[in-house]
Amino acid sequence: MAQDPEYFFLQTKLSGEWDTLKESQSITDLTQNISENLNDLTETKIRIVGAIWNGDKNEWDYEQLFYSESSSEIAWLNRTPQMKSSDTGSAEQTIYEQNINVDSNRVQGENQSPVSTYAYIVLIVAAIIGAIGFGIRGGFGIFLTPISTEFGFGREVFSLSIALQNLIWGISQPFMGAFADRFGAFKTILIGSLFYCSGMILMSFSTSAGMFHLSLGLLAGIGLAGTATGIIMPAVAKVFPAEKRSWVLGVIGAASSLGSFAILPIGQYFIESIGWSNTSTLIAIVVIFMIPLALVFGKGGQENATLAEAKVPLKDALKGAFRHPGFWFLCAGFFVCGFHVVYIATHLPSYVVDLGFSASMGAWALGIIGLANVVGGYLAGVLGGKYSKKYLLSFLYFGRSVVMTGFVLLPPSEVLIFIFAVVMGLFWLSTVPLTTGLVADLYGLQHMSTLFGLVFLSHQLGAFLGGWLGGYFYDATGSYNIVWWISVALGIASALAHWPIRPMNKNKVALAA
Repeated sequence: MAQDPEYFFLQTKLSGEWDTLKESQSITDLTQNISENLNDLTETKIRIVGAIWNGDKNEWDYEQLFYSESSSEIAWLNRTPQMKSSDTGSAEQTIYEQNINVDSNRVQGENQSPVSTYAYIVLIVAAIIGAIGFGIRGGFGIFLTPISTEFGFGREVFSLSIALQNLIWGISQPFMGAFADRFGAFKTILIGSLFYCSGMILMSFSTSAGMFHLSLGLLAGIGLAGTATGIIMPAVAKVFPAEKRSWVLGVIGAASSLGSFAILPIGQYFIESIGWSNTSTLIAIVVIFMIPLALVFGKGGQENATLAEAKVPLKDALKGAFRHPGFWFLCAGFFVCGFHVVYIATHLPSYVVDLGFSASMGAWALGIIGLANVVGGYLAGVLGGKYSKKYLLSFLYFGRSVVMTGFVLLPPSEVLIFIFAVVMGLFWLSTVPLTTGLVADLYGLQHMSTLFGLVFLSHQLGAFLGGWLGGYFYDATGSYNIVWWISVALGIASALAHWPIRPMNKNKVALAA
């Protein structure tokens, strides 16, 4: 292969066809699996197949990278194997074998791509930007009660502003992503920060529903599209090698959640001390600090991964994604994530107050969700590099449904709120590094920001409904119960939606390699 493979398959064969034993983004996972299971692989043929997306053909190219006639030796192929077809049409390999033993440590040393100091600097700065941007975004729910009380609004007014924000964010994300793919993350974050700051300043002067929809909805929504994880995660993924990609995305997700934990209680303190309007102005000042931080992306550092990829026109990349069933399953699943996150982030503080607890308890509950997701987001990144991302996503969405069911049915108490916050936090935005990683696995890095932006649009359509329906059903029924049960049902549906996603056609691998 002219390029480094994006995906690897460990296959075994006793007789007949090759069976896929394990698949991974990292070849070291497969060689380690061989080392750990040597006793079970006696008299078994073993091979590792690499795969990379061919944008010109809109299909995967495969090549056999390792081959062994027994469990005691693995031959490294130093030249491209010649292929011929048998009378039955199946592909056979002429194997070039070296009589050497390759242990997992040696393979790991030969196949780990170097990581520059610049890449780690980008990761640290991106984590800080994520903590600021997502921390602020995750805290808008604490404004609901004071604003609705001051102006005599029903909760639907503020809820609609949040819903519009998420809808505008989603609509803007593919365009911001395409802009970032072409002009870089720094210029995108610069534009996004200016919109975000303008929205927060205008919100501090808002006195009507229309002004809140314009400031918190339209301007802040565009700002989020230019500063959030849809820009940051692909920018960082492009300067790290594939074997570290999932871990890197987990680090950014964890840092973003840490921002929620830190900013939510602080925001609640300032709202109670100086009012929601002045707090909005303070947020605008904090947002501006993202601009100098984003200068680290100004190096034009899309280096590592994208230079290795063949250039594929955006039109062809979109056509390939739209024809792939997994893309639509991914969109459907991420729709549910948006519904859950925005509904809970917007309405949990008020729901806690309705249960008879203080507003501070509601803010702390959201903060605890953010803190727990520091662990959950990081673990999702680590596990995503070792196990199938789609199965992990199915587990996360089903877990959310179980947790929400218990939260609604069990008697309310401070202990229940704490347990709900911790467990939901573990499942919270752990979906983001896994979903982002799946986009990279399926479609490569060149247009990752654009394609993730389209998947994220479905997330934001769900977010629009989650934020708005929470307020609508509360004003109509005086209760959030209907929306809780809708959330439970959607979580189960999303768990099922991720199951059929197929990054690779394994039957084709067996023949094409």
